[in-house]
Amino acid sequence: MRKTNSSSRWMHHAAAVMMLALAPSAVSHRAVAQEKPPVASSSSNMAAATPGSVTERAREKIGEAAGKLDDAVKRAADIFNRVPCSSKNAYMEGSLPGVAKKLAANQPVTIVAFGSSSTVGFGTTSPIFSYPYRLADQLRRKYPKSDITVLNRGIGGEDTPQMLKRLKIAVLDSKPDLVIWQLGTNTVVKGSDADVAQTEAEVNEGIDQLKATGADVVLIDPQFVPATTNKDAQEKSSKMVNLLTRIAQARQVAHFPRFSVMRSWHDDQKLTFDSFVIHDGLHMNDWGYACFAQLLGDTIIDTVARIQAGNEMAPDVLLYRPM
Repeated sequence: MRKTNSSSRWMHHAAAVMMLALAPSAVSHRAVAQEKPPVASSSSNMAAATPGSVTERAREKIGEAAGKLDDAVKRAADIFNRVPCSSKNAYMEGSLPGVAKKLAANQPVTIVAFGSSSTVGFGTTSPIFSYPYRLADQLRRKYPKSDITVLNRGIGGEDTPQMLKRLKIAVLDSKPDLVIWQLGTNTVVKGSDADVAQTEAEVNEGIDQLKATGADVVLIDPQFVPATTNKDAQEKSSKMVNLLTRIAQARQVAHFPRFSVMRSWHDDQKLTFDSFVIHDGLHMNDWGYACFAQLLGDTIIDTVARIQAGNEMAPDVLLYRPM
């Protein structure tokens, strides 16, 4: 019963957001309908601007939006019925003491999702399936007394050099409690071995700036997909994953191993790539983003539970270890 209630609450929340996203013109038309009609020089123009006609157009727009919303909610409700979201190999190295304490105390929390196209949610059929949206919904349901803000600061095609240039405006100025930094994929796909090596200095520079604000940090490594596992990219992917793992341990920031988690979907669950990747062989589909968000959220929730239980751990201690 608890599961059903959570799903129902999620649908109502999605409904509200989707209605605003899908029907901006309907909202503006409805506002116009409440105003006094403008004076026109001809009766035909006056007729076109009457409140009744504007209201009718608003109803049509809202009806169209409602139809799209129904489809989205049905897909959302069914997202894990196709394939269960396995938690095998889903672990987080490091801890999140700052954001965990705030959530445990029901204090406001700001989270910035920083990255490229897989942070934006490229490949989803609706913004409600992007990982920042799904993560925000999961955390808000778990901590209803906390004011949780999740900001999506992803820009497609970028990697570490471009992200560093906008770090202040996109991230630091928002004064986040937690920064989830997804990086490395575009360097693996488009860059050279030298670009991969250069990532170490760039990530360390970014971590310096983030830690100076007191924010907790989670590094998200590349996705396990055809574009990162083919013969041209395979070695670079391995180097990038190992690099980010080593940096996270050395700098005592958290690390969520997306590459390992997705490889488990493919190798252990025997899911074909088209089960969680779209046709371009690079970006995830609705199910892939939803499962990734769910597992990432679970690790954050576990961190908070440890704080609430009085089991705070040093930042260099692994909270999760691979089985």
